[in-house]
Amino acid sequence: MIDEGHRQEDGTAAETPAGQAAARSAAQAADGEAEDSGVVAGPREGAVPEDAPCDAADGPTPVAHSDEPSEGVEDELAQARQAAKENLDRALRAQAELENVRRRMARDVEHAHKFALERFVSELLPVKDSLELGLTASVENGAGVASIAQGLELTLRMLEQAMEKFGVKILDPAGEPFDPEFHQAMTMQESDTAESGTVLTVVQKGCLLNERLVRPAMVIVAK
Repeated sequence: MIDEGHRQEDGTAAETPAGQAAARSAAQAADGEAEDSGVVAGPREGAVPEDAPCDAADGPTPVAHSDEPSEGVEDELAQARQAAKENLDRALRAQAELENVRRRMARDVEHAHKFALERFVSELLPVKDSLELGLTASVENGAGVASIAQGLELTLRMLEQAMEKFGVKILDPAGEPFDPEFHQAMTMQESDTAESGTVLTVVQKGCLLNERLVRPAMVIVAK
């Protein structure tokens, strides 16, 4: 009876908070004594070892990726290569066309420099032919002075017409006011009929090319 009473009192004491604390202290003391004595305590019930293999439920299983491209990627790569080939071909064609244009332009410029006077020469040829015919007629047929003068006058008119077609204008400022921009005074003379500053005599006619002065007219100006 006494033992049973002691057991009941011990059970009741273990259920109290003070009893539970005492039990934990005793357990910790026992563990310490076991470590001091060299006894290794086994894993507690329900504990998971650190080196235990992970279960499938612990995390997702990594998915292995294949290094081989899929069919769609291969098709896109083939299309990209074909497009690159076509672009390269177009670029080479464009470069060749530009080179041809450059060569044609260089050839045209060279021809323009060489044959810029082709039309002018073609207009001068009739003048040369007329001079040759007049010279031949005067020598072989013994043409008179009047006939030769008439032929020269016609030839000179042909020459002036040919020059006018190319923007050449003859300056003959006789009787006009002296203009230092287009005239060059050789000397000055007294005149009763002309006002001061008027061109009396044209020693050498001037020339304009498309309104640009090529040669000033050499004149004598009235005082």
